[in-house]
Amino acid sequence: MQPVLEIYPPDDFALWPVAEIESFSYLPLSGELAPAEVGTAVMRIAGCNDIDPEHDDRPPRPTDPLGSFLHGLLTFDNLFAAGGIRVTDSSTGVTFLPGCCNGLEDWRDWREVVDGSGRAFFGHDPDPFAERLADTVRLTVDAEQSDSPVIELSVTELHHLLDNAEHDLTNFLALATDWVSRYLPDHFTPVTAALARVLALPAPAVPPKP
Repeated sequence: MQPVLEIYPPDDFALWPVAEIESFSYLPLSGELAPAEVGTAVMRIAGCNDIDPEHDDRPPRPTDPLGSFLHGLLTFDNLFAAGGIRVTDSSTGVTFLPGCCNGLEDWRDWREVVDGSGRAFFGHDPDPFAERLADTVRLTVDAEQSDSPVIELSVTELHHLLDNAEHDLTNFLALATDWVSRYLPDHFTPVTAALARVLALPAPAVPPKP
């Protein structure tokens, strides 16, 4: 089980260094990423929120390229990051992926499934969902397929996997906090707070490096 971010083409992105990552792939988030991979993740998260709604009561978009690109990330109340939780069954090769429009910020929905609240859906095209059945959690890769592959886990095992996924997100946030202090020091506090909100984690209490 890995928290993943869906990556789109950078389109000659030049505001900070980013890694060469295959387009439309998933970047696993953890504390093991290289600086350029962290830069790619921050680019993607900011890009997911780089939109102008039809009815916009936010502050005006800055005119400088960096301020303009970060505008949505720093001003939206509800942030979105395309991705979610990926689960791979190492014995069968079946992979459960987040669907379209699923957000990484909703990863805590998995906790509700484990706690016995029924089922949770994670996007569409495909239509993946998870449901608890007694002491087992069944992950259906695509609910639109009658013969969809499934992964079945014990509740105890899923608890453990979720703890590891949360640990990965926490370590990524710590790594991203250090990255922001290096590459975006003038925006340190609002950017790190926004990243924490996207990851549904407490904001880091770490001062920027001098």
